[in-house]
Amino acid sequence: MRYLLDLNAPTLHVAGANRPISPGVSLGHNDWIGFAHTSFPVDQGDLYVYELNPANPDQYKYQGQWESFRVVREEIKIRNQSAVDVDLKFSRHGPVIYVEKEKNRAFAVRSVWLEPGTSPYYPSYEHMRSRTFEDYKKSVERWGTPSLNHVYADVQGNIGWAPRGFAPIRPNWDGLLPVPGDGRYEWAGHLTGDQFPTSYNPPSGYITTSNEMNLPPDYPYKDRKLGFEWGEPFRHQRIDEVLSKLTKVSVEDSMRLQNDVVSIPARRLIALLQPLSGDDETAKAALTLLKGWNASEDAESPQAALYEVWFSRHLRGALKQAVLTKAAVDSFEFPDTAALLDALEKPEIGFPGNAAEQRDRLLRRTLISAYHEMEDLQGSDPKQWRWGKLHHNLSEHPLSTVVDEATRSKLNVGPFERGGGAYTPNVAHYRSTDFRDTAGPSLRVVVDLGNWDNSRAMNYPGQSGNPDSPHYRDLAPLWWRGQYVPLLYSRKAVEAATEKRIQLLPQPTQP
Repeated sequence: MRYLLDLNAPTLHVAGANRPISPGVSLGHNDWIGFAHTSFPVDQGDLYVYELNPANPDQYKYQGQWESFRVVREEIKIRNQSAVDVDLKFSRHGPVIYVEKEKNRAFAVRSVWLEPGTSPYYPSYEHMRSRTFEDYKKSVERWGTPSLNHVYADVQGNIGWAPRGFAPIRPNWDGLLPVPGDGRYEWAGHLTGDQFPTSYNPPSGYITTSNEMNLPPDYPYKDRKLGFEWGEPFRHQRIDEVLSKLTKVSVEDSMRLQNDVVSIPARRLIALLQPLSGDDETAKAALTLLKGWNASEDAESPQAALYEVWFSRHLRGALKQAVLTKAAVDSFEFPDTAALLDALEKPEIGFPGNAAEQRDRLLRRTLISAYHEMEDLQGSDPKQWRWGKLHHNLSEHPLSTVVDEATRSKLNVGPFERGGGAYTPNVAHYRSTDFRDTAGPSLRVVVDLGNWDNSRAMNYPGQSGNPDSPHYRDLAPLWWRGQYVPLLYSRKAVEAATEKRIQLLPQPTQP
C-alpha cells in the first residue's frame, strides 16, 4: 500500500513514504521538518436523486426543465465471449449509479474525488520543501483528497496540526442524507484553509490523531459542515493516556505505542463483570478467567480470545435485540460501540423494568455462550486458548484465486497470528466470521528530529512487488513482531548499508 524511499538531489533531500502510485514523500521528513497524516473524515460526497422524464428516461428534471444525461458508450471485452456495449450515464453532478424504473427516478454520486485538481496525495510535493509551520500550512492549502490530519514537527521543537481536504459548502443541508438533484441542493464552493481548525504548540506538548472526532469544542461545526461521521474515540483515548504520563517521548516509547494492544472498550466491559458472580460452573470459569485482566489483547492471551469472541459474536447482537425495536434491529447490522458501552454502563437508558438486573443477566448469558464457543474452537482448557490462533493476517494477492497452489504460495504472504483489535492503537479490524484482518497499519514510521539516522520505519509486507525478490515478504515477520528497520538519511549511513546499487546512465550519443 505504501513504499519507503529517500530522494536525494542537489536541491532536495527527503525521506519517508508515499503510495507507490504517487510521486515524492507524503509522510516523513526533510532537513528541517517531519510530517505525517491520519484520516480526517470530511464528508466529500453526496447522493442525488432525480425525477426522470416519463417520455424520455435519458432526461432528468433540473430547475424545472428536462436536462439530458451525458451518455458515454464503452465496449466491455469478455474473455471467450463477444464484447458487450454499455452506456454510462452522467448527470451534471456525477455518474448515475442506479435507475429505479418503477419509481421513475435515478441516483447519481457527486464527489470531490471526481473534480479537477484533487489528485490523491499529489500536493505532498509542495511540503517536501517546507521549513516552517507557515510553509507547511501553505503547502497543504490545495490538498484535495483524501482529507487528512496533517501533523508537523520541526528541529526547533515546534509541533502543529493542520487538517485539510476539499470540504463542500452545503448552504441548506448537512450531507448526511440523499437530496433531490433538481437544483435546490448545490455546493457553494469549498471551505478555505483558514476555516479549518488548526493547532500550534498546544499546552499538552503533544498532538495525537487517530481518525477520531477531534474538532475543537468551540469549532462552528453547524456553519462549517466538515462531516459528522468519525472513527471511534478509543484508540485516541489510549494514546492520550500513554503520552500524558510521559515527560519526554523517546523513539522507543513511540515504537511501543504504535504496537500497543490495550483496548479501552475491553477495560470498560471487564469492569462491568467484576461485581458479577457465576450461577454455574461455566459462568464461574468465564468470570474467573477475565477477572483482573489488564485488557491487553496480546496474540498469546486466552482472555483476549474469550473477550473478542464474546464481544463480536455474542454480546453486540444480543444487546441490539434487547434494547432496540424490531424496525431498528432490521435497519443496521451492529450498534456503534460507544453507544453500546453507554447502554451497558447506564442500563436505565435502554433496558425496561429492573434495568441493572436485566443488563447483568445479558452479560452473564452471552459470556457463557462465548465460553462454550471457545471450548469448541480451542478445547476445554482455557490456559491453551490464544487470541492469535483465531485472529490472523493474510496478505492475499488479487490473482491468488486463479493460479495453482505453488504460485499462490509465492503470491500470498501469511497467514500470521495477530494481536490487537479494532480499538487498540495497533489497530486490527477483522471479520467476525473467521477473525481475519481487514484493515490495519501497513506502514509505521518514527522520526527522530534530533538525529535523522535514528529514525525507524516498517512497511508491510516488503519493499518489492516481485514475488521472486527476497524483499517481497522479508518485512512481514518483523511487522508482525512489532519490529522496525532504520530509516537512514545521511549519505554516510546510507552508503554503509547499501545492498545493491542501480545506475541509470544515458545512452552514449552516436557520432
